[in-house]
Amino acid sequence: MPSLSLLLLCFALAPTSAASAGEAPTGLLVELLAQPQLTVITDPTPELGWIVGSSPGARYQTAYQIQVATNAAALSEGGELHWDSGKVESDESLNVSYAGPPLAADSTYVWRVRTWSEAGEVSGFSKAQEFRTGTPSEEHATARYPLQVRTVECVSLQETAPGSYFIDFGQAAFGTVQLRLDGLEAPATLDLHLGEKLDGPSTVARKPGGTIRYRNVKLPASAGGGTYAAVIPADRRNTGRAAIPMPDAIGEVMPFRYVEVHDCPVKLAAKDIRMLASEYPFDATAGRFESSSAALNRVYEFCKYSIRATTFVGVYVDGDRERIPYEADAYLNQLSHYAVDREFSLARYSHEYLLTHATWPTEWLMHSVLMAGADFSFTGDSESAAHWYETLAHKTLVALEGPNGLISTSDIDPDVLKKLLKEVHSPRLEDIVDWPKAERDGYVFTGVNTVVNAFHYRALVVLAELAEAIGKSKHAESYRQRASRTLDSFNAEFFDKERGVYVDGVGTDHASLHANMMPLAFGMVPTERLASVVAFVKSKGMACSVYGAQYLLEALYRANEAEAALSLMTAEHDRSWLHMLDGVGSTVALEAWDPKYKPNLDWNHAWGAAPANLIPHYLVGVRPLAPGFKRILIKPQPGSLDFFSAMVPTIRGPVSVDLDRTESYKLALSLPGNTTAEVHLPADTEHSAILLDGREVEAITAGGSIVISNVEPGEHVIVMR
Repeated sequence: MPSLSLLLLCFALAPTSAASAGEAPTGLLVELLAQPQLTVITDPTPELGWIVGSSPGARYQTAYQIQVATNAAALSEGGELHWDSGKVESDESLNVSYAGPPLAADSTYVWRVRTWSEAGEVSGFSKAQEFRTGTPSEEHATARYPLQVRTVECVSLQETAPGSYFIDFGQAAFGTVQLRLDGLEAPATLDLHLGEKLDGPSTVARKPGGTIRYRNVKLPASAGGGTYAAVIPADRRNTGRAAIPMPDAIGEVMPFRYVEVHDCPVKLAAKDIRMLASEYPFDATAGRFESSSAALNRVYEFCKYSIRATTFVGVYVDGDRERIPYEADAYLNQLSHYAVDREFSLARYSHEYLLTHATWPTEWLMHSVLMAGADFSFTGDSESAAHWYETLAHKTLVALEGPNGLISTSDIDPDVLKKLLKEVHSPRLEDIVDWPKAERDGYVFTGVNTVVNAFHYRALVVLAELAEAIGKSKHAESYRQRASRTLDSFNAEFFDKERGVYVDGVGTDHASLHANMMPLAFGMVPTERLASVVAFVKSKGMACSVYGAQYLLEALYRANEAEAALSLMTAEHDRSWLHMLDGVGSTVALEAWDPKYKPNLDWNHAWGAAPANLIPHYLVGVRPLAPGFKRILIKPQPGSLDFFSAMVPTIRGPVSVDLDRTESYKLALSLPGNTTAEVHLPADTEHSAILLDGREVEAITAGGSIVISNVEPGEHVIVMR
C-alpha cells in the first residue's frame, strides 16, 4: 500500500493546466527503474523514460518537456525548478539523458514529463516520480533495487497432535518462517521442520534426496511471548567464495513450502504464522496469459512464479545448491523476466557481473554476448553495450577461430586460455552442449564442435548489431563478414547431404538433436535444407535438458511448427513441466526434468522455466522488431488452441493480444503509444478478406505468413473472413 505522503505527492502534482489535453505519460523510469525511490542513482546524467499515450489522434510523440525539482511543491505552476527542459522536438521517449544543472549528492528529486502529439496537442503532465541520488560517479554502474521481504499467508494449518501443527504455504519461496506466540507462561523452544517436499500427507521429508531442501530449526521464545523469526543456518555449499551472499538486512534463507511445528505450548491459528520471503521487487500484474488449454495455463503460471521466486538473492543464480551466476542460466532467466514483468535492471546487473566472473563452459562465455544483445533489443539502451564492448568482442571467442571461421577448444594457446579464463571460477574451458551430461542425445564430441560453432555464429551476428548501434560501423561490417564466413563453413563442414541432417562435429557421422536444433534456432539452415532438419528435430521429441528446451522450442516456432511446440509444452510425460508440477510436486521449476535424469537436482532453478518467455514471445508472438520495441512483431502461433488472451510487458508499455478462433480468426490488439506493429497472420487460413477495424486492408505474404505492416498504437480488431 502506498504511503500517505506518496499519495499526497501524487495529488499535489496532478495536472492543473486547463489548456492541457490528451493522455498524460505513464510508466516513468529512471535508469530503467520503475521505483527509483527504493535505491540510489549514482549516474550524474541519469536516463529517463516514459510510456506515451495511445488515444486516437495522439498516438505518436513529436516533442516532450521534462521538469525536475527538489520537492513536490516546486513542480506546481510558478514553483522553482531545478531543471526545465522546455519543449524539445523529439520522438524519443526512452533513455533520455538528464541534461540540467548537476544533481547534488545524497539528495531527493522529483520529476515529471509531458508530450506533444502528431496533431500538436499537448498532454497533461505525468504524475511525478521521486528518485534519490548517491555519490555521483562517472564510472559505469547499473542501479538495482535492494531485496524486499514479502509476507506470505499460509493456505492451510492443521493441528496434527497436541502442540504440533502442519502448515502449507501453497508455493515454495526463499525465506524463513515467522510465528506469533501470545501468552507463553514460560520460556519455550519450538521444534521446526521446513522443507520443499512431503513424505506423507502432513510430514515434511527429512531426507528428500538430491539437493532438495530440508532444515530442522530450533526456535527459542521468551516468557510472555511475542513474534519470532526462525534463523536459518548457513549452508557451506551455497555460501562459499563464488556464491552470491544474502544481504545482512535479510539474513540467510532457504526454499520451503511446508513447515511442521512441534513443542508449541500455545494454540496456533493461521494468522499466527507467516512466511517471510526474500525477492526482488516484482509486479505480478505486468504479464498474463490464459488460453483454451488448462494445461498450458498451469505451465505459464508455474513458470512465471518460478521467475519471481528465484530472484531471492538479487542476482540471477543457478538455484540454491551453489547460488552462483552462470551465463546460460542468466540468459534464460533474463528472457523470461522480460516476458513477465517490465523490469530490466536485475538482468543487466547479472549480465555485467558475469562479464567479470565468467564460468567454464565454452558456450556459456558466448551467452554473455547474447545477454548483451537481449538487453539492447528489449530496452533500446546501448549504454551497457558501449561500455563493455571490448569485453563482449572477446567473448565471441574469435581468438579461437581457424582460417575457415570455425572455432575449436582443442590445443588452445596457453596465453589465449589464460586471457579467456582470467575471471573464470575454474582453470579450464570445456564444451558443454547440454547439462547434465546424460541429456546430450548421445552427442559425440570432436575437435570442431557443431553446437559450439552455432553459438559462435550467433555471437558474431549479435556483436555486429551492437557495434552498429554504438557507432562502430567498420567493426559491425567486419563481424558481419566473419559471421558469413562461419556460416558458410558451418554448412559445408557439418551437414550430411545424404541424410539431410547436421552431424555433431568434424570427424563423426553421429547426428544429435542438439546439432540440429541449435542451427535451426539461430536461422542458420538454408531454405532447401529446412524440411529434412525440421523433420529430424521433431522426431526427437524432448531429447534435451530443461536448458536445451529453450532452443528446441525456439527452433520449432521459428520453423512455424507451432503445434509441435505446443504439444511439448503441454506434455505429461516425465520430460515436461506438468511432470514437475504433478509428478514431482514442485511449485518452482526444477533444474532437470526429474531426479532420475539428475540425482542431485534442485527444485528452484529459473532455467527450467523457459515457457515463461516462450509463451509470450513465440506462442503469443510479441517480440521487438526494433530496439526498445519501437517496432513490434506480433506473430501468434497458437497451434491447436481455440483462443488465448495475453498481456506482454514491454519497456514502452503493455501489449495485449487476444485471439479467438472458435468461429473465425479474430485478433484483438492493444498497442502502446509511440510504436508501430507488424502483424503476422496464418497464411494457411481460408479467407476472402482481411478486415482491420472493419475496413478491408491489403496484406503481403512473406515467410509463410500474411503480413500487415505499420499497425498504429491503440486498440484494433483484425478479422480474417
